[in-house]
Amino acid sequence: MTDDTLDEVDFEYATAVAEKAMQSMAQQRVPPTPNNFHVWFKYSLGTSPDLRRAIDILIGNKRKFDATTNRGLFATYVGSRGADDAAAYGASQQLHSVMTTAKQFLTTAIADNHSQIRAINDVADRSEAGVDPKLLVESLMNELTKAATRATKLEMSFVEKTRELDAIRDSLSKSEERARTDTLTGLPNRRALDEFFRDAQIAAMESGEPLSAFLIDIDHFKKVNDNFGHGVGDQVLRLMAKALQERVREGDLPARYGGEELIAVLPGAGLATCRAIAERIRRAISKCHITRRSTGENLPGITVSIGVGLFQPGESMMDLIERCDRALYLAKETGRNRVVTENELASERAAG
Repeated sequence: MTDDTLDEVDFEYATAVAEKAMQSMAQQRVPPTPNNFHVWFKYSLGTSPDLRRAIDILIGNKRKFDATTNRGLFATYVGSRGADDAAAYGASQQLHSVMTTAKQFLTTAIADNHSQIRAINDVADRSEAGVDPKLLVESLMNELTKAATRATKLEMSFVEKTRELDAIRDSLSKSEERARTDTLTGLPNRRALDEFFRDAQIAAMESGEPLSAFLIDIDHFKKVNDNFGHGVGDQVLRLMAKALQERVREGDLPARYGGEELIAVLPGAGLATCRAIAERIRRAISKCHITRRSTGENLPGITVSIGVGLFQPGESMMDLIERCDRALYLAKETGRNRVVTENELASERAAG
């Protein structure tokens, strides 16, 4: 059963699932809000293995289902998947059309085979009746020729449909790649980031290993666009993306988050490791020299500010990014061209 069938389940079954969801929420002291109920109904229904694993891990670790955790579960596992569903539906329709045609070919082949068997049996019966052997041979050759002709046509049709299937597969592969890639920087986009984080989140909660992220913002990027044009701004973004992609570890995900902001998610990395990698990237970018392609003019140096955060079990990606963003803002406030971690946010509040 999938989410699409929720509206189609019978009343008794839906009621039983709802009661089970409410009991589980009461046991874990989860407030019965609409969003929370949606999460736990889906959990009780069993339609999302990832959601079940995440909640079971949280329960096993005796984690409290506070407002942050509940909001994270809803944002991560119940958010709209409309675009993905539409793409999957379109591919399904294409494949259904090809498979229907292939089924028709097979039906025709089976029917032809039966006709051929009947014709051969008829020749055998006529041979027993003493019909001229020459006529029998001619009849048999005629049937075999017809069968060979039909088989050749069917083979050609199957070859054509195989090509169509290959084309659909290639098209889907390219569409999937485009759908997951930012066209300007070539980095994974927000959709790919969401999917990667969802898997990394579950893995971190299962293993107990850390999961961290950092958010990068180009300092004074608006001045670059205003003074040199958006073409130069795009060139700077591509350079930042290249510097990021070349310096994260294998298994990390660098991505474009939006505007001039880039992000990296680092499975297995604690705050210190994540900060060290972010600092390496900051230094590399500060040493870059950018030349305006149209004139050969050397641009002023480019710097970035970076905010680093550590994932807390059960929270959503947005909660983690929000802390990275606050750390990034602190980096901007305290001089730019620096890396700030979420730990420094607490120090700043204490000092204030």
